[in-house]
Parts: sequence; structure tokens; C-alpha cells
Amino acid sequence: MHQFLLFAFFLEMIALGPKKPITVFMAGDSTMANKPLESPERGWGQRFPLMFDETVRIDNRGANGRSTKTFILENRWQAIMDTIRPGDYVFIQFGHNDQAKDKPERYTPPDEYKANLIRFVRETRAKKAKPVLCTPVARRNFDAQGKVTNPHGVYPDLVKEVAAAFKVPMIDMFQKTKQLAESYGPEASKSLFLWVEPGKSAFFPDGRQDNTHYNELGATKAAELAAEGIRELKLPLAKRLK
Repeated sequence: MHQFLLFAFFLEMIALGPKKPITVFMAGDSTMANKPLESPERGWGQRFPLMFDETVRIDNRGANGRSTKTFILENRWQAIMDTIRPGDYVFIQFGHNDQAKDKPERYTPPDEYKANLIRFVRETRAKKAKPVLCTPVARRNFDAQGKVTNPHGVYPDLVKEVAAAFKVPMIDMFQKTKQLAESYGPEASKSLFLWVEPGKSAFFPDGRQDNTHYNELGATKAAELAAEGIRELKLPLAKRLK
């Protein structure tokens, strides 16, 4: 009986075979992007590789200041589509710059933002790859009750609408990172963000008080929350998480 079980297990391993290497592309803004290692700033996509086993390669195309509009206009999206292969993933997170009415070169009206997300979903699926939508991460903006406010307006809800209409897996990074900041509180949450004392960093010699961008701790925590979202969604990708 013992030998039979061993033989059955062996046959199952042969049938399953080794996990095929895949690439997870990341399309987004500065909150996701890779940052210079000499800087204390980190995007959560920069810490995302730590979440996976050796069969996953993270190709982080996130870039500072990009909205869905500029990501398309600068051919950054097309560059992903030219490279992606069947079975790969694309994690898509925009909104911080799409909403910036004071920066018309970035600003993407809600209807256009939604249309761009739909385009990303359709074109990814046309390549037999898998899109995953993410709401924009929360900023460190607290109200008088110690709750993190939503400065993104309708944009997180538009991500949810597209996800529901097109049956796209979605990770609510806004809600997850909001809860993360609230768990630390208004003062201690500075330890997650790019708050740098003057003279402490050669990259920011005059210091920095930034409630949008993460430091290494915050980016790592956000990447862990994205991994948590993968498990909650029961994506096949979950089998490759550490």
C-alpha cells in the first residue's frame, strides 16, 4: 500500500511538471515604481519580487508621474504588450496622477480613465495574459477622527466598476493601505512614508515630508498586502508566493 501511494505521488508530480516561469508586469505610477537604491524612497512594486518564488520574474514598468493617459501616449503600455506572453500577468494601478486637474498633461477625466482601464484589460486578454486591477494606494491624510480620507475621488470606484463589468480580479489597495496607515495612527504612520529628517539622507539633505510615497518599510508592507490580495482572490499566481 505504501509503495502504491508513493507511485501515485510520483505520477502526479510527472503530470504536474515543474512550474513554468512567468513574468508579472507592473503598470503604474510612482507609488509602484522602482526607485534609486541610494534613495530612501521605494515603490511597492520594487518590493514585490520578495513575495514570490524563483519561477516569477517581476518586470516593473511603473514610472513617476504617469497617468493612464501618459502611460499610453509615451508607448509604455504598448511596450508591455510587445513583450508579454501567454500566461503572464499585468498588475495595473493608476489614479494618483489621473486625478490631477492642475497638471493637464497628466489629467485623465473619469470617463477616459475608465476607458483606458478597459483597453488595458482587453489588450492583455487578447495576448492570453491575465490582468489584475488595483485601486490607487492611500495617502497619509488623516481626519480629526484618526481616519484616512479619500483624496482620489471617484477613481477607486471606477476601478471597481471595470473589475465588476469585465470580471477582472481586483485588489483594493486603497482600502488595504488605508487600514494599514490607520493601524499605525496619525503619528506612527510617518514611519511608512518618506518622512526624512534634515541631514539624515544624502538624497534629501534638506529632509522630506511626503505623505504619498513610501519608504522601504511602507513599500514592503504594501507589497505584502498585494500578496494577501492574490491569496484572497485564489489566483493561480498564489501557488508561487513564498
